[in-house]
Amino acid sequence: MNTITIKKLGLLLGLLLLPSLAFADELNGANTAWILTSTALVLFMTIPGLSMFYAGLVRSKNVLSVFMQCFSITCVASILWFVVGYSLAFGEGNAWIGDFSKIMLSGVDRDTLSGDIPESLFAMFQMTFAIITPALIVGGFAERMKFSAMLLFSGIWLLVVYAPITHWVWGGGWLGSMGVYDFAGGLVVHITAGVAALVAAMVLGPRKGFPTTPMPPHNLTMTIAGAGMLWVGWFGFNGGSALAANGDAAMAILVTHISASMGAFTWMVIEWKKFGKPSALGAVTGMVAGLGTITPASGFVGPGGALIIGLLAGFVCFNATQYIKRVLKIDDSLDVFPVHGVGGILGTLAVAVFASTELGLFSGYGFADGILSIGGQFSIQAIGVLAVVAYTAVATFVILKVVGMLTGGLRVDEEAEQQGLDVVSHEESGYNL
Repeated sequence: MNTITIKKLGLLLGLLLLPSLAFADELNGANTAWILTSTALVLFMTIPGLSMFYAGLVRSKNVLSVFMQCFSITCVASILWFVVGYSLAFGEGNAWIGDFSKIMLSGVDRDTLSGDIPESLFAMFQMTFAIITPALIVGGFAERMKFSAMLLFSGIWLLVVYAPITHWVWGGGWLGSMGVYDFAGGLVVHITAGVAALVAAMVLGPRKGFPTTPMPPHNLTMTIAGAGMLWVGWFGFNGGSALAANGDAAMAILVTHISASMGAFTWMVIEWKKFGKPSALGAVTGMVAGLGTITPASGFVGPGGALIIGLLAGFVCFNATQYIKRVLKIDDSLDVFPVHGVGGILGTLAVAVFASTELGLFSGYGFADGILSIGGQFSIQAIGVLAVVAYTAVATFVILKVVGMLTGGLRVDEEAEQQGLDVVSHEESGYNL
């Protein structure tokens, strides 16, 4: 046996001894396991994380209504995503919308792959994003929307707004083709939800008594517990968006944690200086701002950039919250737009700066293919922001008007609002004392 033959046998034996080695058309067990875990983490963000976060922030007479809204959106969004949403978002289609080739997950079975993970898993992972996005909007109209109107609005919005924009960015659509950076949902999730919540708050009008009557959170313990679940779940949200168990996922988790920490700390410091004491509510709100702002950038920036992004998130989102409520007097009940919408916009633009490889300790991992400068990437990010904001605002307004006509009005009457949605909508009470 000559030397060349021995080398070939050695190479073959080495390949056989690498069970984790996967090719493009073969399932990768490590990646599959990580995305299975991430899928559970992202669902955990909505039920129970976001549900508890929001439910603690409303008054006690509406606590069950918020839980019920998040829970029912999970059900409706899951069904719609299976039937047609996944196909509209990730079917081949054209630059604007997918087709119906994957309706009811047609062609997806146990052996079908998306990259090197099962396509069924990819569809489920994306389903959890489709669940949490309309659930985020609940915070904009909390304590005053009819349950029937909320369900109909959420279902239509998922198909008319969320699915097309997902296709634009992640499904082979026009924004993705331009090179827009949105690693885990700055455009797709946070800007769409934030803008929709703002439009809904304006169309429905303020809660009775706003802004003169105090409406403090009824259970901050519940809110903080939900916030902790969101923080942990966000590791699956951002880290899972790498779609692999690799360095991109690990770095996404690291920068997510740094931004959340800095966002919370910045918000606390601002409150401490402005009001004399830092609040628990401010800390968790700053945390969510840091998480939402790093989301679009999480796969493209380094830890130094994440620190600055978290700082900006705490400062900008704090002031946006004050401006929306105190100056504009818009009753975005749970601050969805100033935290998620503004944070998503800020992070989507900031990634153009901190993705640069020439910022020393604050450097990232480079721009999209063919883009050579911060300015070039920034212009594409700005186009993405403007397009998503404009489309979401117009489409949400139209959907709300149509739903209002179909349901005899979007909001409950004054007496029902005074009594509380728990009893009026569900004949139940969150607390039987």
